[in-house]
Amino acid sequence: MSPYWIVAFLSGVAQFAMFVRWLHRRMRDDEIRRAFVRDMALNHLPHIYVALRKLAAKLDVELDEPPPVQFLELDGPSRAENTHR
Repeated sequence: MSPYWIVAFLSGVAQFAMFVRWLHRRMRDDEIRRAFVRDMALNHLPHIYVALRKLAAKLDVELDEPPPVQFLELDGPSRAENTHR
């Protein structure tokens, strides 16, 4: 086996390993971002709406009902299970 083939093989393995590492990090970052957005919508958004309602009551401003939080998951449970108020 020629040393050139060994160098080419090792280079290909190194590039493939770097690609797999990049892909794993990208998927992990997307997972973290999705969890962060879900946490903000389910845990913090209701508190923000309560504070907004208190301010509106103090200023005598009428507000509409806040919209329900809905998530679209293409590979997850049905839409009815993901609707939270």
